[in-house]
Amino acid sequence: MRIFAQASPLRAEISNIAADKSISHRAAIFSLLAEETSKISNYLAAEDTLNTLKIVELLGASVQRVEGEILITPPEIIKEPNVPLDCGNSGTAMRLFMGFLAGCEGFFVLCGDRYLSERPMRRVADPLCKVGAKIYGRAGGEKAPIAVLGQKLGYFEYASKIASAQVKTALILAALRGSGCKFSEPELSRDHSERMLKAMGAQISQNGLEIEVAPLSSPLKPFEIFIPNDPSSAFFFAVAAAITPGSCIVLKNMLLNKTRIEAYEILKRMGAEVKFHKTSEIYEQIGDIEVAYAPLHAVEVSENISWLIDEAPALAIAFACAQGSSVLRNAAELRVKECDRIKVTCEGLRACGIKARELQDGWQIEGGEANAAIITPCGDHRIAMSFAILGLRSGMIIEDSDCIATSFPNFAAILRQIGAGVED
Repeated sequence: MRIFAQASPLRAEISNIAADKSISHRAAIFSLLAEETSKISNYLAAEDTLNTLKIVELLGASVQRVEGEILITPPEIIKEPNVPLDCGNSGTAMRLFMGFLAGCEGFFVLCGDRYLSERPMRRVADPLCKVGAKIYGRAGGEKAPIAVLGQKLGYFEYASKIASAQVKTALILAALRGSGCKFSEPELSRDHSERMLKAMGAQISQNGLEIEVAPLSSPLKPFEIFIPNDPSSAFFFAVAAAITPGSCIVLKNMLLNKTRIEAYEILKRMGAEVKFHKTSEIYEQIGDIEVAYAPLHAVEVSENISWLIDEAPALAIAFACAQGSSVLRNAAELRVKECDRIKVTCEGLRACGIKARELQDGWQIEGGEANAAIITPCGDHRIAMSFAILGLRSGMIIEDSDCIATSFPNFAAILRQIGAGVED
């Protein structure tokens, strides 16, 4: 992919942002807990989430596509498939299925592509094994393929040392199919799972950072859900507006959950004009986000990191275009994403002439004028898209940009839609 430097302001309303990936994965998986057919509108049609639908089918569900909607009818009993369950590039899918399958009778194998097969899985496998699950994998259970010998788990209590929606959701799913649990985390992580499962009738109570989960006595109610657009995917275009003089972009039908818009709040702290307009609320708050250009200044970010971990590479682009030295800390998780995002982001920025220093748990970036460069994203879709946005300032070539299709297949089309020059 080649991006040309932008000579004019970006002004547009964007309604075709990719649907929220986190909620798409959860909607497909949670439908297996329902008593009847669930209906999903605006399901993300990207490689990762389509793989999740294939796994749901292999576990015995009927998946139908009717007039743009996904209808999922769960099986009476989860099927033990005779093939591995391919999660593609999605760590979210693999980790959530580990929790779900840990409580299902049977033997299951989860696999992924060459990048996912090198990502750490013990952060979820270890908590599950500590509460009685039987999970095995390469490198002492650290890497896929992952084998799960499912069984009904007893009641457990678990205090997580990290704020992780994946750990939390995996344990909740295991507890629902088992004998319940009490779970706590050091700070609030994304709470989509609790919201969706409670709406389906699951008995989940919360007291601060502590959650109590009662075991299922019967299947949950099916849901009918419209999946809002993904604020993490939309954030690339928010940064595009914030760094391109005279620009103003409105992002339509966005998820406005507070655990998902922290990066926008940071952009606002940096000086960009950011406004939120709530339009509806069912499972989640939904609305529009308006972002307009203003000169950016440096910030230090060290809190609520779990709320902006996916947006960190794009936030680094805003740092690179701000006046002064910006710092991100407490984000060591970035080193175990699709690639070592701290290392690859800093290397990419330095290739563009920006001063970027790796920290053990983040980075320090001195704002400046970027140069055009050739960026190798190491198979990481968010790295590829982030440097494409920086290319609006300087021009950029992104090698191996096919990885973008894992989460945002129409990314390049939207860039063209708002007036950017893009060659595939």
